[in-house]
Amino acid sequence: MSIIDKLMVKPWIADQGALEEQNGFAQPAKKIALWIFLAVVSVLFSLFISAYFMRMELADWRPLADPGLLWINTALLIVSSVALQWARVSADRGQFSGLKFGLLIAGAATLAFLAGQYVAWQQLIALGYFASSNPANAFYYLLTGLHGLHLLGGLVVWGMTTNKLMGGSQVDEVRVTVELCAIYWHFLLLVWLILFGLLLAT
Repeated sequence: MSIIDKLMVKPWIADQGALEEQNGFAQPAKKIALWIFLAVVSVLFSLFISAYFMRMELADWRPLADPGLLWINTALLIVSSVALQWARVSADRGQFSGLKFGLLIAGAATLAFLAGQYVAWQQLIALGYFASSNPANAFYYLLTGLHGLHLLGGLVVWGMTTNKLMGGSQVDEVRVTVELCAIYWHFLLLVWLILFGLLLAT
């Protein structure tokens, strides 16, 4: 580009190009950060599951009863994951109503899942399954509690994204965040299915 061409460039167009370049860099960076975080969480849960298998080989291990409510909770988490995928597809297509509806359903189903997990804890405690009374009980509360904490962290991002959308933001402004939320929810659904299968099998 010659000196004359540079002088003819409108500064606001140049700034817009710089912003697009920065956003283009920021989006992959967010995705890479999420995948690194998911790798760390995978290692964490893998270590706890390995410890679970090793500990259950000892004579004092007594499996606890499986609350029937866990089946309903699992269905709720599946609904939340499907709803976020719906929101993700709607965001890619620029459909505001589908995006909003998907986010609201996902949030409501996730909150219902967490409430159901708390009720399941209360049911087990009422039956005498205290964390201190048996290693199997302690592992149940540890694994389900750790999973719930990760969901709560996801709800913080979900809440910020939903609030931003309801505040008048355009679909494109939240599209990447919705995509990352969907990936995160799918991951936590997979983790829960593994944990649920583990609890049922032992």
